[in-house]
Amino acid sequence: MRSLSATAYGHDLLPGACLADAQRAVGATLLWNLRVLAGWQPQAGATALRLLASGFEIANTRDHLRALTGSGPPRAPYRLGTLATAWPLLTRTRSPQELRASLAASAWGDPGAASPAAVATGMRVSAAVRTGTALPEAVRWAAGRLALLVGREVFVAHRPMTRASGRRAGRLLGAEAMTATSYQDFRQHLPTTARWAVNGVESAGDLWRAEARWWYRVEDDGRELLRGARLGSAPVVGAVAVLSADAWRVRGALELAARGGGRLEVFDVPA
Repeated sequence: MRSLSATAYGHDLLPGACLADAQRAVGATLLWNLRVLAGWQPQAGATALRLLASGFEIANTRDHLRALTGSGPPRAPYRLGTLATAWPLLTRTRSPQELRASLAASAWGDPGAASPAAVATGMRVSAAVRTGTALPEAVRWAAGRLALLVGREVFVAHRPMTRASGRRAGRLLGAEAMTATSYQDFRQHLPTTARWAVNGVESAGDLWRAEARWWYRVEDDGRELLRGARLGSAPVVGAVAVLSADAWRVRGALELAARGGGRLEVFDVPA
C-alpha cells in the first residue's frame, strides 16, 4: 500500500485502506484518466471512450442492484461524468424490475431478466457487442472477451443465457456458437475474431487461464495502435487499452501482495 500511495493510483487511496478499497482506488484513477482524455476528444473519440469505459457503469449497476435486493451494502458509485451511458436514469430506479425496464429503454437493451446475474451478464454482452460493432480496432478484443464470458456462464457456471442476451451475443459470436451444447462445439463454431481467445483451452474449467492472455493481447494491440500518427479513433482506443492493462496489473499485484506473494494470474478491471 505504501508503494501504491506514491504513484498516480494513490490519489484516492485512504490510509489503512483494505484490499477492496485499494483496488477500487486503482479503478477510480483509471476512470479519471479516461474522463480527462474524453474531454479533449471530438464526438467520435468521446463515443469510443464511453464504450470502452462501459465496465464502470456495469460495476455501478451491479452495486446498485445489490443494494436494492439487500444482497450488499450501499457503495459509492464511480463518478462517470460524460462517460455515462444511462447511469443517471439507472441510479434512480427503486426495484430490480424498474432497473430492467430502464436498461431496456436505453442503449444497454433488455438483459432478459431482472436477477443480478442476468443483469450483469446482459450488460457485459451489450457492451461487447456495441464496442465490437462501433470500433473496428477493438472488435477482436470485444469478441474474445464475449467468448470468455459466454463460455464461463454457460459451461462453467451452468447458467443459461437469457434469450435476449443470447440473441445479442450471437451478433458477434454467431448463432451456431450460441446454440452449442458442449464447450468443444462452442469453441469450434466461434468466428476467428473470437476463437483466438480460447485457442489451446481444451476444457471450460481452464477458461480462467485465458483471461491473462486476453489482457496481454489488449495491451500489445494497444501499444501498436499508439505507434505513429493516425487519424480517427485508433490512438484513443490504444491509449485506453494500455491504461486499462496497467490498472489490471496493479490490481493483480495488490491481490497477490494480500495473499503473501506469488505469480500474477487473472484479475478483472474494474470491480
